Amino acid sequence: MIDDDRELCDLLGSWLEAEGFSLTAVHDGAAGLEAALNGDYGAIVLDMMLPGMNGLEVLRALRQSCNTPLLMLSARGEPVDRILGLELGADDYLAKPADPRELVARLRALLRRSAAGSDAPVLQVGDLRMDTASLMCWQDDELLPLTQTEALILRTLLEHAGQLVDRQSLSRQALGKPLGPYDRSLDMHISNLRRKLGSFADGRNRIQSIRGRGYLYG
Repeated sequence: MIDDDRELCDLLGSWLEAEGFSLTAVHDGAAGLEAALNGDYGAIVLDMMLPGMNGLEVLRALRQSCNTPLLMLSARGEPVDRILGLELGADDYLAKPADPRELVARLRALLRRSAAGSDAPVLQVGDLRMDTASLMCWQDDELLPLTQTEALILRTLLEHAGQLVDRQSLSRQALGKPLGPYDRSLDMHISNLRRKLGSFADGRNRIQSIRGRGYLYG
């Protein structure tokens, strides 16, 4: 957990440890980035407002080489802040003050999604190849820098290549939650994926949007 609120870290740490988690707390951005890159963590909880290196800078640096599931926890809960966090690679976003029970539930959902498909095969669709156990994906021979959530969305779409996957099914399988009426998180992750995947040779989007229904790959 990267958060400069030591009292909050102690409070959430006690709650999380009672729920079976082991928590390491770091209280500034640069030290948190170093710990996240060099440690072996199942998930990262990242505050947005940090001294020195802020949370968005930490997130941007992390996502250059690290796809550990990450939840942003911030007092800045406006839609623009959530969208920016998701655009930069956060897997989930929770506004402060957060109910510790909701934080536990969201972390467990992130970890379940990370562990899902551990015995699944390698998927090959055109120039994309995905190891569905590790969620690593290559385009030709180049490893794509995907977040866990982006990889889970892509895995679901590749498993149903050429077929429509409705929005609610895609959200439940990849994000671990149903979509609310004003929830744009899935669309933001799809937008990030499109940017990283690029277009087909003929210029078509690899991920097609069927308005009001869902998405398909191909």
